[in-house]
Amino acid sequence: MGPFAVIGPGVQIGDGCEIGSHSVIRCNTRLGRNNKIYQFASVGDDPQDKKYAGEETWLEIGDNNVIREFATINRGTVQDKGLTRIGNGNLLMAYTHVAHDCVLGDNTILANAASLGGHVQIHDWAILGGFSMVHQFTRVGAHSFAAMGSAIGKDVPPYVMVGGAPAVPRGINSEGLKRRGFDARDLSALKKAYRLLYRSNLRLEEAREQLVQLCEEADAVRLLADFISNPSRSIIR
Repeated sequence: MGPFAVIGPGVQIGDGCEIGSHSVIRCNTRLGRNNKIYQFASVGDDPQDKKYAGEETWLEIGDNNVIREFATINRGTVQDKGLTRIGNGNLLMAYTHVAHDCVLGDNTILANAASLGGHVQIHDWAILGGFSMVHQFTRVGAHSFAAMGSAIGKDVPPYVMVGGAPAVPRGINSEGLKRRGFDARDLSALKKAYRLLYRSNLRLEEAREQLVQLCEEADAVRLLADFISNPSRSIIR
């Protein structure tokens, strides 16, 4: 625990955590094991929501996360589940913002100043480039990649790279998938799935039907097919 760190009521800190100087863990926050919070981070403070009226809400953070300088993570609201949740092995770089009721999976990266609106879901292994912005209630699928400065207003399917403001699809995140052990068969099937979804002029439901059939060729496609079956804000297309 560094000097001048502030730990509020209802905070639980697991073994092996490092809490930097001048950081604040406001209240009702549960930290797992081996998390490192750098100086001046603000963790577990009130949601930035005008509907918030002092209700008791929570923030849960798993294990082995790194939260860098001036990052801000807010608790949930009763209009949702009252809980903001961050999984394991995530890296939140300096000045990132995780708003109320967001859910981050495992092994995600939010580069400097990436910002999430309320109720956003970031799935496992997703990466947001610096100064990316994600609209509230949006999902960012597993293994996806958003370029620096992306303005994301619709769901980003798994495996897809996006960029721009507003963000548009740029292809499959091939390099990231190779680093995570996806083989040539998986990559070939996912590139075929991308062409079906973005270059075939099929309606979304028609593309999904063909993606389901493609799952027989490579099971990795199933994650994509399932994701687009129920988009929360439509998908980037």
